[in-house]
Amino acid sequence: MPNDNRPLSPHLQVYKPQLTSVLSILHRATGVILSLASLLLIYWLVSLAAGPEAFARAEGLLHSGLGLFVLFGVTLSLFYHLGTGIRHLIWDTGRGLEIKQVYLSGILALVATLILTAIFWIFVLI
Repeated sequence: MPNDNRPLSPHLQVYKPQLTSVLSILHRATGVILSLASLLLIYWLVSLAAGPEAFARAEGLLHSGLGLFVLFGVTLSLFYHLGTGIRHLIWDTGRGLEIKQVYLSGILALVATLILTAIFWIFVLI
């Protein structure tokens, strides 16, 4: 019979998701996404080298609804990872480490991600 009155682990009681921890986890996740996306780039390059039929198949896949959705996610990940990577480089110089600056740089990284992704896709779709 389960005991519902058991205490929680201390880290589950004390720590709540904060902007800094969420951005850190997302930075790592986007790094993984970009690593996996490199396989998509390799597939596209191999299809280019394999000839016009293989390239047409790859282009058809990438221009499908699912392909565009994946490419949008990859570009969103790319610009997010870039923004938070620059943020980390600034921290490596010893600047921007106060709490207010950390939160401000996190928000700026999110805003830059959205703006850069939107600009990129506007140019792609025009």
